[in-house]
Amino acid sequence: MTATQPSLRSHSMELLMAYQQNKSVSIRNQLVKLNAGLVRKIAHRVSHQCAEPYEDLEQIGYLGLIRAIERFNPSQGCAFSSFAVPYIRGEMLHFLRDRGSAVKVPRRWQDLQKEGQRVRAELVKDLGRQPMDQEIAEHMGISVHEWREIKMAVRNRLPLSLDATVQQVDSSITLGETLPDVRYQALQRLEEDRQQLQRALNQLEDKTRAAIEFVFFSDLSRKEVAERIGVSPMTVTRRIQRGLEQMVSFLQMQTIQTGS
Repeated sequence: MTATQPSLRSHSMELLMAYQQNKSVSIRNQLVKLNAGLVRKIAHRVSHQCAEPYEDLEQIGYLGLIRAIERFNPSQGCAFSSFAVPYIRGEMLHFLRDRGSAVKVPRRWQDLQKEGQRVRAELVKDLGRQPMDQEIAEHMGISVHEWREIKMAVRNRLPLSLDATVQQVDSSITLGETLPDVRYQALQRLEEDRQQLQRALNQLEDKTRAAIEFVFFSDLSRKEVAERIGVSPMTVTRRIQRGLEQMVSFLQMQTIQTGS
């Protein structure tokens, strides 16, 4: 297994590089399949702290994965998994918040839930152990299916505790630890902006791009830039002006295409 992991990562990176050049649905679908395990892992963690079906969380997670694929720049040297996790997890948590605010527990179920708590406490005293759902349901005169539906509805209504433990196969973490770090998100947004600027620069003719980079990134004078790229200082000024206009047009088009 360990021998195949580097090969899979290499293949994934090759596809990510190919996708950056050609935004084809076929390549994107291959990337989704290759990284499906990451979505399943996060869905598994989150599903243990909510009543939403694992399958629903998994499907929502794929939306985050696709967003990460769209925004990832392979040339930055960042591991795709580290880049993708906040997107996948964020989609799931947004979904849970939206669902939580919309859940309406019927009054009868609220009353039955309170009665169930009382029955549970009595059975613990009588049995000397935690009662099973079947036993609680029988004492309440309802079906075990309805009792489980009541418990699930109430759990869905309650806010998730950030201190709640998410059990995994070999370790446990709190739900708060699965939330995206605010500072990291800010840095990630800055990195995304930088990547967009780099893509805009890459659209320019070589000497125009060099003129902009020398002036704005290396803080060289237009005369120094003119000597380096073999044109007049006036031409450098014209190239910079034209290049910036082209970059603005490119970034505006990207904003329209992404809908952001």
